[in-house]
Amino acid sequence: MDSFLRISSASKFYRMPGGGEVKALDGVSIDIKNNEFLTLLGPSGCGKTTLLKCIAGFEDLDVGDIVFEGVSLRQVPAHRRPFNTVFQNYALFPHMDVSDNVGYGLDVAGTDKKERNARVNEMLDLVGLSGFGGREPRQLSGGQQQRVALARSLVLKPRVLLLDEPLSALDRKMRETMQVELKNLQHSVGITFVFVTHDQDEALAMSDRIAVVSQGKVQQLAGPKEIYDAPANEFVANFVGRSNIFTGKIIKADGGYLTLRTGNGRELLAKSDRFTSGDHVSMVLRPEHLTLSPLSGADEDIFVPGTVTNCLFVGSDMQLHVDVGLGRTALVRHRHNKGATGEDFHTGAEVKLYYSPEAAHLIESTGG
Repeated sequence: MDSFLRISSASKFYRMPGGGEVKALDGVSIDIKNNEFLTLLGPSGCGKTTLLKCIAGFEDLDVGDIVFEGVSLRQVPAHRRPFNTVFQNYALFPHMDVSDNVGYGLDVAGTDKKERNARVNEMLDLVGLSGFGGREPRQLSGGQQQRVALARSLVLKPRVLLLDEPLSALDRKMRETMQVELKNLQHSVGITFVFVTHDQDEALAMSDRIAVVSQGKVQQLAGPKEIYDAPANEFVANFVGRSNIFTGKIIKADGGYLTLRTGNGRELLAKSDRFTSGDHVSMVLRPEHLTLSPLSGADEDIFVPGTVTNCLFVGSDMQLHVDVGLGRTALVRHRHNKGATGEDFHTGAEVKLYYSPEAAHLIESTGG
């Protein structure tokens, strides 16, 4: 099957005033599918927005190619590409009302007035702003302004919609609402969305696939569950969600179960068919994969002893920091149930951390 939108070995360099250069993109290759919601996720300065600008045509690649339905876009200017962009600040025209903002691109294209008005009304209805056409941008909330920006981009019927952190200016509750609405909108219009964000929760909630980017390179490209449950390396494990990472050497392999000896001599068990005796690996355990019991409780086969050093109440959970030796701290998520009886884990409590070997994920150790 031919690729819909292919980013092929894309590299982009920026020359520094004092000499030298910065590599914003370093050999990035991604096959983007038709009608999918792909998110470019990474920290500030990782290259994700640069990649979005190169797809849009606002920046030129130094090396590589961008191919849409088999045709290279290297020589195609931005205004001739079948894409549209929603910017972080929305860039609405303050002197135009909502209808004129949405219909601006149609006016420039010389669209018949009757068709123009019908398409504007259709888009306003699609984004939940039917009846708002006569209002000015200053009379709208942040979420409503974001919807106008979406409608203005979608009214031109692009094949791909590019979104550069469009939810970053909204408060948390509005962001969560707009995440659902944006995903539903993508399903309704049936086009490809390429979405840029540094918010891991946002990426996990909205995406069909996520490209995790760091230092101009794609660290992992996969679905949200795979990114979270099976991170490709320590960067992904630490950037997407919270992780406890134990590093050491495999000293025993038996029936798919591997015994890992850490630097402080502790032996941990994991289930994996990717590694064998002698390999240096890191074991990733998410906070929710660890459970607590008092140190005086009944013994289990697999546990790590430790001391609670900090307790943070975050609503539905208690986040506990547990000293497990040699300066290492494990983060544990303990469910908070109002009025429930059970153990009260407080600072200074001696505890055992339990986990299932099947929950552990092994990756090649960078310190091998």
